[in-house]
Amino acid sequence: MKDLYRGSLVRLGEESPEVLAKAFAKWNQDTEQHRLADDDPAQLWSEKKIKEFVEKRAEHSTQSFRFSIRTLANDTLIGTVGLWISSWTHSETWLGISIGERDYWGKGYGTDAMRLIVQYGFIELNLRRISLGLHAYNERALKSYEKVGFVMEGRMRGEGWRDGVHYDSLWMGILREEWLALQERQP
Repeated sequence: MKDLYRGSLVRLGEESPEVLAKAFAKWNQDTEQHRLADDDPAQLWSEKKIKEFVEKRAEHSTQSFRFSIRTLANDTLIGTVGLWISSWTHSETWLGISIGERDYWGKGYGTDAMRLIVQYGFIELNLRRISLGLHAYNERALKSYEKVGFVMEGRMRGEGWRDGVHYDSLWMGILREEWLALQERQP
């Protein structure tokens, strides 16, 4: 049996609303981080408002499975990852991840967290498909998702607008049987 919550660089965890609010308020100051993770306009939220949002979101968690991402080396909270069930009938979910701490960008922490959340989805939730969306300009995320086994499934040309430039939105997915085949090839 694999450890569902522990990878080679990170572990998945649960945080109090106060801890998440403090981290989100800090990460919210980094507009580049926001623009990589979200297509909504960047805006500042107070720690209090974020805490209220986190508490309200936790009340409606039957369709979502959210985790914090903490480093194994020093237990630093660096981001969040989650699955949002779109259909239990069809065993489908959407995945979202954000690494808020810049010092951990491009060093494999996000990829390790992605491997854990995908494993959780297929093993613990018995899902058939995991999907995600990203901005075409987020090349680091694209490479990470491909390493985990996600396959490009679609492109919406010119769907977004940032800094006076239209960009494409990309859609990727991984099926249970694809993930299982990858597991068989790993030592």
